[in-house]
Amino acid sequence: MNIKLSELKSPVLAGVVREQTARSAIAEIINCNYDGAGMIDLHLSALEKTDTDTLRTIIDASPLPVLALNYNQTYNHENAGFDDEEERMASMLRAIKAGAAGLDMQGYTFDTKSKDNFCGEDRYSFTKGNPKEIVTDEKIISKQCELIEKVHSMGAEVLLSCHPGIAMNTEQIVDLALFMEKRNPDIIKIVSIANNEDEMIESLKAMIALKREVKTPVTYHAGGKAGNLSRIVNPILGSHMLFCIDTFNAGSNTQQPCLRAVKPIMDNMEKIL
Repeated sequence: MNIKLSELKSPVLAGVVREQTARSAIAEIINCNYDGAGMIDLHLSALEKTDTDTLRTIIDASPLPVLALNYNQTYNHENAGFDDEEERMASMLRAIKAGAAGLDMQGYTFDTKSKDNFCGEDRYSFTKGNPKEIVTDEKIISKQCELIEKVHSMGAEVLLSCHPGIAMNTEQIVDLALFMEKRNPDIIKIVSIANNEDEMIESLKAMIALKREVKTPVTYHAGGKAGNLSRIVNPILGSHMLFCIDTFNAGSNTQQPCLRAVKPIMDNMEKIL
């Protein structure tokens, strides 16, 4: 499927698929397609098998372009055992070979110590407050760039994602996006935290600034107890992807909104705007 995720009309509804078997993954992809998704977000580490043939079976059955990701979490959100970064990346490259349109490369790729704590030199606005998944080591960044170029050479795209795990202001979010953009990803994804209404409002302001100042398509929202509104409003303001659940189950991230509920909202907002 020769479709570029970065060129899908914003906001594209991404149906999140976290299933254990190929058969159940295909069934959920079909559900997402019928209920209005524009792409599939396929969690590889939730699957029991990630060999090329299994992934090709799943991806070939999808009428929608697939973004592959491996966050090293099982269906039950436990460690999936992809503790070697080369092995974790290999699983996503297999998905590209099997026909996925792109992969999600997390900001801590090739530097797992930065997954849970900031380990670099604190000299940027976005390195304050001990953010997660942020790498400033040029050697690591160079290795990430090599992976991005490899994916491009395979005819696919890279979503470069970062989940800092803290609240961040507009300046920090924009600076982080511009810093990530230098690696030449096709899409940038940032998820900050909103603990209260003021931080939630700041996330809406940040999305407007991102749309204005960053050339690369950006997917941005705030998680946390006050962040849910940004999952819906930010796509209206310009966020490229909205990650949704079609059928909630034991493996779902229940903070992600229901696809069937979000679809008419986005359709009607398009008519209004």
